Amino acid sequence: MSEPDFQSLLDKYDKSDMAGFTRKFVDDLEAALSAEIDIDSDMDWSGVVCLGMGGSGAGGMFLSALADDSGGLPFVVWNNYGLPSWWGPDWLVLAASYSGNTEETLDGARQALEEGGVVVGISSGGELEDLLSQSEDSLCLSVPSGQMPRSAFGHIFGSQLSLCWALGIIPRPSEEEITGMLDRLRSKSKSADIVSGDGRVAAMAHGMSERDIAIVSANEMSSVGVRFTNQINENSERFSRPVQLPEMNHNEIVAWNRNSSSQSLLYLASPHTHSRVRARMNWMMENLQPGDSWLLECEGESLLESLLFAAHITDWVSIALAVMNGIDPSEMTAIDGLKTYLSTVSREHPKPI
Repeated sequence: MSEPDFQSLLDKYDKSDMAGFTRKFVDDLEAALSAEIDIDSDMDWSGVVCLGMGGSGAGGMFLSALADDSGGLPFVVWNNYGLPSWWGPDWLVLAASYSGNTEETLDGARQALEEGGVVVGISSGGELEDLLSQSEDSLCLSVPSGQMPRSAFGHIFGSQLSLCWALGIIPRPSEEEITGMLDRLRSKSKSADIVSGDGRVAAMAHGMSERDIAIVSANEMSSVGVRFTNQINENSERFSRPVQLPEMNHNEIVAWNRNSSSQSLLYLASPHTHSRVRARMNWMMENLQPGDSWLLECEGESLLESLLFAAHITDWVSIALAVMNGIDPSEMTAIDGLKTYLSTVSREHPKPI
């Protein structure tokens, strides 16, 4: 099969320019990382709860991975209404909602403020910005508006990361390290582009186009696996499932022996992958026989760089999958319909019996 003419496919199907926003990812990230944040260093927290849903919630997973690797506090991702029962004001709340109107995130932020907590929000405006402006101890960081939340990852995650660096709860690299990372990401971004890149993304998308998709991540890359699944769901209108090593070797691996020819399998590894996890991947690649499989080595001089590289190249795969199958990667009819329905339903929370 000849390689698709992706420029023609994008012209035909990419009505809201998802590809254009994806090309700006590194610029968005750089702008967010270099923005001044008027906040003092403060590590006097028991931990951080990250509120956020969908594209706005992805950054919390990445922060948690960085904190597990080299941070000084636990980060817990909360994709729900309210807050976990154990939460208290000694836990900082990071609330990300690109629109500022995500009802689950607003519900948790309101509860935190009512119970004496400190909330730092990231939004392009909306109700979250208004809510936090009424609290002397809280802050809302503004990001540019006008795009889909899942395409604004550079703005959202960059702002979250810059905040955590300013607070001192995640170690900040040197300016030289940040500049080098951004330069390398720009080079890799050009290679990943489905119109002018090296063709690797097109090959991956072609292999996945008619098969079920499974993403097997080394533990430190699991946030990318989940986000890639979400991008495939939303951009490509396809099912996918993320699993991680070593856990999946204790359960799902058994099922692969019976019926794997209809599956495509993507492995995500990095220079930080544990040697025993690497050995597990090697065994799987030699002994399992899916329809197609790839090992994506998420290169980088730091875990942060590896995560960002992997997130970016998999974004391109999800866009390629969409347009190859005649789908607008920005359209989300089911989500819009659900939001319209929910707007007619009472928001009153039922009291426990």
